[in-house]
Amino acid sequence: MSIEAADGFLDGRLRLRQGRGHRAGHDAVLLASLTDANQTGLILDIGAGAGAVGLMAATLAPAATVGLVEIDPESCGLAQENVALNALSGRASVYCCDATSAKSRRAAGLVEEKAALVLTNPPFYEAGRVRVTPDPDKARAHVAAVPLAEWVRGCLALLAPGGIFAMVHRADALYECLASVAGRLGGVTVQPVYSRPGAPAVRILVTGVKGSRAPMRVLEGLIV
Repeated sequence: MSIEAADGFLDGRLRLRQGRGHRAGHDAVLLASLTDANQTGLILDIGAGAGAVGLMAATLAPAATVGLVEIDPESCGLAQENVALNALSGRASVYCCDATSAKSRRAAGLVEEKAALVLTNPPFYEAGRVRVTPDPDKARAHVAAVPLAEWVRGCLALLAPGGIFAMVHRADALYECLASVAGRLGGVTVQPVYSRPGAPAVRILVTGVKGSRAPMRVLEGLIV
């Protein structure tokens, strides 16, 4: 994995070294922005890559600890570098494992139902539905190895009762996103994200609370 110079996020408060494959951008910023400044406890970034979402969350919520969960060993190494680069070693840890496998999660040291907040930017596409790039780093980030419901199940296994789940996805995957959390979360919110006024939504932010029975709400859209 070739590495480029550090990029700035959060007005330069966070510096990240990223590979030349998949690079964090608007989606990561949108997802991390769902972190409340007063958040405490453990925040997990599932599918962390180089750690953009989780380290932005750590910067936004200084009282929380953060776990960066990633399956790719090279990305885990880069995430560990970014933890050190931003002097977050006291609050951030990297877990190199398959988040969809209970055995792999345990072997990495993750504890079930411990996280107060789970943030995830899963691969957006299913294998066979899109043309797969020959770049292995981009392919791993964009094409899912498992169905979304299985990915979400792994995320929720790590979320404590009463904890918050937050995900960014394609707008045209709304039905699949809602199906993946049905019966598992309450108080679900859906917030559309638009590239310009009058255009169809390009992304959705989906949140919910584990164990809640509150009804679903559709929030006012964002234009980015």
